[in-house]
Amino acid sequence: MNSKPPTVETATTPPLIQTTGEYLSFRLGREEYGIDILNVQEIRGYDEPTRMFSAQPFVKGVMNLRGVIVPIIDMRIKFGLSEVVYDGLTVIIVLNIGQRVVGMVVDSVSDVIKLQATDIQPAPQCSNALETEHIIGLGTVQNGDSPRMLILLDIQKLMSSADMGLVSQAMH
Repeated sequence: MNSKPPTVETATTPPLIQTTGEYLSFRLGREEYGIDILNVQEIRGYDEPTRMFSAQPFVKGVMNLRGVIVPIIDMRIKFGLSEVVYDGLTVIIVLNIGQRVVGMVVDSVSDVIKLQATDIQPAPQCSNALETEHIIGLGTVQNGDSPRMLILLDIQKLMSSADMGLVSQAMH
């Protein structure tokens, strides 16, 4: 006989988003984001890519990375940030998404952060430049007395979205 009472999930119990994972944190404007480290191939200093005519404004162009032509997406333009400055901290994060290599320009890269499932909360539903379908959740990083929040992006879903037109949706 099972004497254990049944467990009941209440509305106040946040659903677990994902298991433990490591995230590369980076800045876009004043916000800090994180992407799954397994999608990151390398981080490079910013070099002006070769511009392609009739490309979306957020597509800065392409670069030749050891014989592979890589489209470069400026995430600051994609997310509608008012000021886009290229300086010594600006970097390109080279990603492996499906069978495609894509570069994304960000303001700076911080570090790799390990998060437990309990550190990740679902993203609130709100309308903004970044649709919540591309957000895994919000990660809380303990940093002494002042924890910080990371907006965790589903970079595969974002890069394979129809408006990006970079990666076949069948690969996702």
